[in-house]
Amino acid sequence: MVSTRRDVLLGGLALLGASTVQRPAFAASPSYFSGTAIDNGVTFRATNFAKIDKQWHRQVVKYFSSEPIGTVVVDTRHHFLYVIMENKTAIRYGVGVGREGFKWFGRATIDNKSLWPRWTPPPEMRKRHPELPEYVDGGSPKNPLGPRAMYLLRDGVDTGYRFHGTLEPGSIGKDASSGCIRMFNEDAIDLYQRCPIGTAVQVLPHIADQAPQVSDATLVE
Repeated sequence: MVSTRRDVLLGGLALLGASTVQRPAFAASPSYFSGTAIDNGVTFRATNFAKIDKQWHRQVVKYFSSEPIGTVVVDTRHHFLYVIMENKTAIRYGVGVGREGFKWFGRATIDNKSLWPRWTPPPEMRKRHPELPEYVDGGSPKNPLGPRAMYLLRDGVDTGYRFHGTLEPGSIGKDASSGCIRMFNEDAIDLYQRCPIGTAVQVLPHIADQAPQVSDATLVE
């Protein structure tokens, strides 16, 4: 069932930072990281994809959709994000999605993007958790948004939801967030480059019952 705009906006009030102030359900084990990488002058821990199940790796897959090329489609049940390409293909990313009570579905557009975004906990969150800082600078190793954030709007109204990186690679493939779509930091950087302002987004409960297995896909380096 598609949430109303009111449902989406109310859910978005607690969105940014909720997973940060709780004890992480999927701790950022050092084994999930290997070395460092540099992006726009910021050094960050690189994901150790050797420790990540290959189904969550970024890859090109066969994909049949009536959506226009360039559309982003999120399958929340199977934890995949697709960018529709030509010739019945798509780039598929593993993602983490909203946990029970924080799921949302519907259409939106990427109407704003930020490189190494600052994270500002909403006032309501800071009331409940006064120990939270007023903000966390972009590029900080404690910033839950990671290297990129893509802001989802509907009819010009901010839904409160985003595509962004994560401090917890182990949460990819799980219902773990407060509604945002989490990605490996490298994937968030890749998606950011592929999605111009105005990119159409559709978030669905499930669409991949017949998605190809990893053996039928091509990993994207």
